[in-house]
Amino acid sequence: MPYAPYGQPGMPGPGAYGQPPRRTTNGLAVGSLVSGIVCCLPPLGLVLGLVALPQIRKRDQAGRGFAITGIALSALSSLLLVVGLVSGGFSTAWHGFKENVDEASRTKSPGSLRTGQCFGDDDKKADYATDVEVVDCDLPHDGEVTGRFKVTGFAKWPGDDAVDELAEKRCDTINAAYAMDTWAVPRDVWTYYYLPSKESWRLGDRSVICAYASEGEPFKGSVRSDASNLTLDQAYFLRVVNPIETAVYGEPEEDPDEDFAANKAWAGKVLTAIDGARAGLRAQSWPGASTAPVAALGRTLDAASKEFGKLARAADADAYWDAYDTAWEVLPENLGAEARTALGLTGTLPPGEGSPA
Repeated sequence: MPYAPYGQPGMPGPGAYGQPPRRTTNGLAVGSLVSGIVCCLPPLGLVLGLVALPQIRKRDQAGRGFAITGIALSALSSLLLVVGLVSGGFSTAWHGFKENVDEASRTKSPGSLRTGQCFGDDDKKADYATDVEVVDCDLPHDGEVTGRFKVTGFAKWPGDDAVDELAEKRCDTINAAYAMDTWAVPRDVWTYYYLPSKESWRLGDRSVICAYASEGEPFKGSVRSDASNLTLDQAYFLRVVNPIETAVYGEPEEDPDEDFAANKAWAGKVLTAIDGARAGLRAQSWPGASTAPVAALGRTLDAASKEFGKLARAADADAYWDAYDTAWEVLPENLGAEARTALGLTGTLPPGEGSPA
């Protein structure tokens, strides 16, 4: 029985069976094209396209061009993938990508550095560093963080000079406590610090980051020698002997003829440090093989005390000069080397001026 037309007589309307169904696009063909374009899984786009073509013919669907394009792009991507795997190109690219990610994760602002971290700083000579790269201390690096402190006592920005002066004093103290075995610190590595800028101060930054850093070529190895990696005997020895080294380095630049008072005062500080070390060494019982060399060091300090006593009591510049050379002869730069070695400390001065290479 035929169906009656739909709609009012004389009015246009759909045929007896309605409009023919709209032609659909094959989904696998679309998937093949997308996979071929993004190149994420090249074989997938190839497979989807090959499956889609017979479906399109059987179902009279659209998408044949999508499938063919997806097949072509996926075939090309698959070929490149095979070539890359054979030649190692993809491995190189992946390692390069990984290295870039690792480098980005190591790049930090100086303010985020932590005690004990070693770092590279290409902007070390700039007024303010913006970022540094954290590296393994066994690898070449520009510096090593020794600690940090907050600037207090200022209601407003005190100026670069005031912060710099404070940082120099505090960081010297922090560095001395961090690297007690001073002979393990390379000759061209000195106290360094990162300061807050006027702009960062306004944002609440009050931190000074203290470090040891090289003035020349990068150095390898950590300079840390404190309570975390020293024995009690080692730490005690360094505490009583290091003040001599600190006092000696404070010798005035002017000769006694130019500033006799300053030189005489310096000799007095060295004498105090020597006498403190003499008393400290004799107050401690030293283990095993270190007993004899520590006792020998004590006798050397006895002689040095007499000679620096002459400097500290000199009546004038001539008397000072008369005692000067002898004082240095009994207080050599490698003072206590045998005792240091016996205690397991660094027994050789780092290469540089005044020491063996």
